[in-house]
Amino acid sequence: MYKNLFLKYLQTERRSSKHTIRSYENDLRHFNTFIKNTEIQNASEKDIRAWIVDMMGKDFSSLTINRKISTLKTFYKFLIREGFVTINPMDKVTTPKSSKKIPAFVDEQQINHLLDDFSFGDDFSGVRNKTIIEMFYNTGMRLTELINLENNDVNLEEGTLKVTGKRNKERIIPIHIAFTDSIKKYQKEKETQFPSLGHNYFFITDRGNKLYEKFVYRIVNKYLKFVSTIEKRSPHILRHTFATHLLNRGADLNAIKDLLGHANLSATQVYTHNTFEKLKSIYKQAHPRA
Repeated sequence: MYKNLFLKYLQTERRSSKHTIRSYENDLRHFNTFIKNTEIQNASEKDIRAWIVDMMGKDFSSLTINRKISTLKTFYKFLIREGFVTINPMDKVTTPKSSKKIPAFVDEQQINHLLDDFSFGDDFSGVRNKTIIEMFYNTGMRLTELINLENNDVNLEEGTLKVTGKRNKERIIPIHIAFTDSIKKYQKEKETQFPSLGHNYFFITDRGNKLYEKFVYRIVNKYLKFVSTIEKRSPHILRHTFATHLLNRGADLNAIKDLLGHANLSATQVYTHNTFEKLKSIYKQAHPRA
């Protein structure tokens, strides 16, 4: 009961995305399974510490463990606020130190090869697929942001996109002329193939419906596979690639923060590690005493 009330709170009051709510739900289910016969609202500090130790023993990453701990913190704060419990078992639980993971990204040469040399096809599906890849790489937007992009969010006269991010926060992303041409080509194919639609979504499936996450994942994975041996070929990798390439070419970190829609600069600073690694590589190759 309490879990369902919490998930409803995330949806209605915090306006969390479906992906975030699903993540919270999975974390709570995982903890509930671990404590077995104990009701989750009655869990103790000892139960939570044992859960954390169990995850460490099973080689869960520090990032995953910290996310799950954060879920419990939010959950028990909700229970306290609503008066369902009087003692917060998370009060004395400390978060394990996270090791900073450098985001993976696709090389600039590989992206250029994919977008300049590879044939996606001239039919609606091919034009749409290429435009999706370009959209991720040229804007750094999140998967949910691309799926929910609407026709009136695209302003080709001004060369901008209006993107609705986390917590319904809007931001404007500029787009360059070459990408504008790609968008126009997609719009033309879309209007020809689907002259009338019952919705306003910008990107659509082969049947004219709103995109869904697995559909987009398959597209990105399929085409990145042709040019990169990177293990994870997801839409988020293209977001990492967007940010890393901007930094490598001297873009201001604060500007990248605004383009990505990050709430604070610390989330953006992780990309500086990639830039630093590149500088170290150049230094070793170029410096006579390196």
